Amino acid sequence: MRSKGWSISFLAIFALCFAQAGAAQNQSRKGHVVIPESSVAQAGDNGIAAHTHLRIMMPESGVFTGTPQPNELPPVLGFFFETPASIACIYHLVPHRKDGCNPNETTANPSGGSGAIAIVDAFDTPNAAADLAAFSAQFGLPPGDFTVVYASGTQPALDPSGGWELEASLDIEWSHAMAPNAKIFLVEATTNRYRDLLPAVQLAGNLVAANGGGEVSMSWGSGEFGLETDANHDAVFTTPGVVYIASSGDSPGAGWPSSSPNVISAGGTTVSRNPNTGDFLLENTWQDAGGGPSQVEPRPHFQDSIAGIVGDFRGTPDFSFDANPNTGVWVLDTNLFRGQPGGWFIVGGTSVSAPSLAGIVNAAGKFASSSQAENALIYRHLFSEGAFRDITYGTCGINVGNFAVPGWDFCTGVGSNQGLSGK
Repeated sequence: MRSKGWSISFLAIFALCFAQAGAAQNQSRKGHVVIPESSVAQAGDNGIAAHTHLRIMMPESGVFTGTPQPNELPPVLGFFFETPASIACIYHLVPHRKDGCNPNETTANPSGGSGAIAIVDAFDTPNAAADLAAFSAQFGLPPGDFTVVYASGTQPALDPSGGWELEASLDIEWSHAMAPNAKIFLVEATTNRYRDLLPAVQLAGNLVAANGGGEVSMSWGSGEFGLETDANHDAVFTTPGVVYIASSGDSPGAGWPSSSPNVISAGGTTVSRNPNTGDFLLENTWQDAGGGPSQVEPRPHFQDSIAGIVGDFRGTPDFSFDANPNTGVWVLDTNLFRGQPGGWFIVGGTSVSAPSLAGIVNAAGKFASSSQAENALIYRHLFSEGAFRDITYGTCGINVGNFAVPGWDFCTGVGSNQGLSGK
């Protein structure tokens, strides 16, 4: 029988159980991190099948309780998890507030976006459109221009665990949140095997190109493998006028497709807030974020300026976004999760990074001709404070052997976002 700790009941979210201030409220914020089945790497998957990069923050009691909030604010009072508006405030996508970007007080959302963003995920997500509409209404976002496309021409089956459905909800909602005026396509692959996912990526690239250009987001991957550089793998990410963005993973080291030179590698950070006021303090590394030198891909030209760090091989990530589940984002997914009704989740992992950065790159409006051209622009702004927040605090990597340093590092790449320049 499924434990109640595996999902956040939609009804429980809105239960009228007031979260008391002070010590009681602090107690209510305790929780634990759950890795869903879809995010567990299986033996023999490298080059064969992909897993998601999701981590879920579950409260100690198994459900969130608190005072229901009006639209444009988080669904429940008493927590400091991130909303579209609080992220927009932290990353300077809206006029920056000097009062800490508190998620329970900040309501100014991003307003940009054009062209298209295509999300590629496995299996079917039947409640995607309804959940996007409800998510947008809760946070004061405009309705999404949203289309579901079946890559094989036939509606896929459900993921029995519900993890891929939660992944799709996250990807759709947060790409829309960062670029609310962009068209959003969900391209559903039949399964999570690369033989299904990669044709879905090709279709996604064609859709984006036909709708004014934009981005393809991939919040999944596997370990590296010897054939990743061939025409059936890295070359998939080369549709003209399309930028491909992939999560760097939720464990140290490089993974594919994040390591491809034809992809922007989206890493993870931690947003630190005052535990009493919710004010933003600083951004530092997330120790579990993927990143490191590729074991297969040679160093691309856009990383020549950091050759002294990466050597002869591709370094990941390129740039980063809040991905620590303890500082995660609100996501609405009412599809079944492990056989039970879903609701509001707090989600982290670099699965958050890819769609969110796809939205930010889209909103910047440069519409690069390729991922390599986009990365060349990013690396030209490596030390630009007006483009990126240089993360200089924290550690990461295998044996926690990498350190955040000024400039590029294996923990966060060039850093996190600051405004819309340089991308």
